[in-house]
Amino acid sequence: MPDIVPVILCGGSGTRLWPLSRETYPKQFVDLGDGRTLFKDTVLRARRAPESVEPIIVCNEAHRFYVTAELYASGVHGKILLEPAPRNTAPAIALAAFALTSGGADSLMLVLPSDHAIDDESSFFEGVERAAKLAAEGHIVTFGIEPTGPETGFGYIEQGESLATEGFRVARFVEKPSLEIAAGMLSQGGFSWNSGMFLFRASVYLKELERYAPHIYASCRTSWAERKDDGAFCRPDSAAFLSSPSDSIDYAVMEHTDLAAVVPLHTGWSDLGSWEAFYQAGQPDDYGNVCSGDVMAEGSEGCYFNANHRLLTAIGVRDLVVVETQDAVLVAPRDQVQDVKKIVGRLQRDQRAECKQHPLVYRPWGSYETLVMDGRFQVKRIIVNPGAELSLQMHHHRAEHWVVVNGTAEVTNGNEVRLFSENQSTYIPVGTKHRLKNPGVIPLVLIEIQSGAYLGEDDIVRFADVYGREG
Repeated sequence: MPDIVPVILCGGSGTRLWPLSRETYPKQFVDLGDGRTLFKDTVLRARRAPESVEPIIVCNEAHRFYVTAELYASGVHGKILLEPAPRNTAPAIALAAFALTSGGADSLMLVLPSDHAIDDESSFFEGVERAAKLAAEGHIVTFGIEPTGPETGFGYIEQGESLATEGFRVARFVEKPSLEIAAGMLSQGGFSWNSGMFLFRASVYLKELERYAPHIYASCRTSWAERKDDGAFCRPDSAAFLSSPSDSIDYAVMEHTDLAAVVPLHTGWSDLGSWEAFYQAGQPDDYGNVCSGDVMAEGSEGCYFNANHRLLTAIGVRDLVVVETQDAVLVAPRDQVQDVKKIVGRLQRDQRAECKQHPLVYRPWGSYETLVMDGRFQVKRIIVNPGAELSLQMHHHRAEHWVVVNGTAEVTNGNEVRLFSENQSTYIPVGTKHRLKNPGVIPLVLIEIQSGAYLGEDDIVRFADVYGREG
């Protein structure tokens, strides 16, 4: 069997699981407890699949440092392709296919969304093996999930003629149906949920894409040909990519090609697209409550409670979703959680930071988390990876106090360079060039107190940066 290259699609706008996920911090990066994330789970699952090699990650610019941090934490190396802008799945997959064929290889591509949960890995791996046999014969294989009920939130795939013991030809795709139609399909049999996972040869996908969606093919081919590599990331040409129509692989290829096949998977699966899905995927207590974090409930039933930064208590409530984060709280009936998008829409119209920025932000050197913010001061926890350094920079409107909590800090402050260890501190005046570096072998953790008339992240002038950033 040829090598299988996992292609992880890492998009998402972070709206359906607000306030835990945000525009710059979508659900695949949200900590599910003990450092687990859907992205890590997907990467490790793909890496354990039969014959798989290091993955290709397709993500956008805003998420690139989350991806690098998650790959590092997973012990996985992979190629990261940066989409200039979201254009749906067909162009994103095309970039990965061009990446695989540009070196003369013609690998099998296992295309996986980065934010799905799968219960039975052994069933998934067995399905990948069956799909790989069909893909090696030239089929474009999608994975169908055995339905557990007449779900109206998923698309469906109808099975056609049998392809030996490996799978079936695709008879047709069905858009999200009404409850009555979904129930009828399940009683008829031969239907599965459309999982959005695929396996095929890179060259076969590109050939069918050129045939049925030539504008997407041409735009992505040019974008790939004019790409730039900066070491950590591969950047396809922006102008060419933006000229591509925005379309899914289903609409662009799967609904037209004669090569579509489906391999059913007999496993629990969820795209975790709502808080109700998190409730259904959780382990309820004796009162039907699903709790995550520090939660204390009395006389409450059928609720989903998620506490991230403090004790969450509830008394005498029924069938609610309550999600607490550092800077926002969501309270909603479980049967209305899809309407969280209305709240996000209002936040966007009001240009509120709570819909876009998460308190935890990854950077190429590490991460920072906003702990307290007020009118003229802000407190952050900064973590700098071993051997990493921030840019040589200056701020026009704020001063900074740094207190080392763990590790050793090498601080450039004007013309002076000094080392600071645990419990020592320093002060950076307004307008002073400065740099922070971790010369040690353990993470550097410090508390930064900013004070001044303006505390925005755009108040920064970079004079030297090892990561090639400007401004």
